[in-house]
Formats: sequence, C-alpha cells, structure tokens
Amino acid sequence: MKLTSSAFNVSERIPNQYTGLGKDISPPLFWTDIPAGTQELALICDDPDAPTAEPWVHWVIYGLSPNLTGLPEGILREKILTVPIRALQGKNSWSTGSAIGYQGPDPPKGHGVHRYFFTLYALDIELNIPPGATKITLLKAMQGHILEKAELMGTYEVS
Repeated sequence: MKLTSSAFNVSERIPNQYTGLGKDISPPLFWTDIPAGTQELALICDDPDAPTAEPWVHWVIYGLSPNLTGLPEGILREKILTVPIRALQGKNSWSTGSAIGYQGPDPPKGHGVHRYFFTLYALDIELNIPPGATKITLLKAMQGHILEKAELMGTYEVS
C-alpha cells in the first residue's frame, strides 16, 4: 500500500495553505495497492514532535470505503461526511475551535521542525464506532484487524 499527496512529497514541507497559518484545509491524499480483503480504511495524522506527553492529533477519519483512491483537498470538519465522500471523523487534540476533523500544522514558534505523519490503515472489518471517536478509541477498535498500513510524513516549522 502506498500513500501520497500532490501537495507535498515525503519529508517535504507541508504548504502553508494546509496549516494553521494558512487556510487550514486538509491536503489532497491518494493511495494505491489496497490489500485484498480490505473492508474499511482509516487515517490518522499526528505530530510526535509536539511538546506534549502524547503526539498531537491533527486528524482522525474512518469508515472510508476500500473503493476510494484518495481524499480530496478541504474535507469539511463534520462528524458525519456524506459528500464528497462518506466517512466519519473523530476528535483532534484542540480544546478550542473545531475539535472534529482536520486541523493543520501549527507548532510553537521557534520550536523547530515538526514531523506530521499521515497513516492510512487497511482493515479486515468494518468498524462499529460512533462519529467523534478519539485516536485512542480508533486504535483500540482496529487492534488485530490491520491488514496493512502506509505512511506519508511531511514537515512544518514556524520560525
């Protein structure tokens, strides 16, 4: 399985429009080689370089059809999506503003380069968890059901 974006390549800087300092919209993502037997796809984006005990969660989206080949730019911040794709979204780490859906990179000024990992999971079951789930809830539900995963890492720094 392979995960890519037309907005940035592996280890490249994520363009400003996909960050908290820009339009703060989700980047376009594309995937290929989904394994046979996949019943659902899920995606998590987090920042392990955040000055917090756990990686800072930027996006939790699940319930994605295995027939999809990607996500368009600018997915709405709603728990239940029906257009342009059908999916459920979970909570990010923000306590203010929209805690559902994608929130882009916005590391502390002068904190150095942060890495943002977009991880796509191919699952052998359809999850039965409600919209608004946390990353931890999603990971627990996926445990023992991950057929394969793919990762795309981009970077961002506020100087």
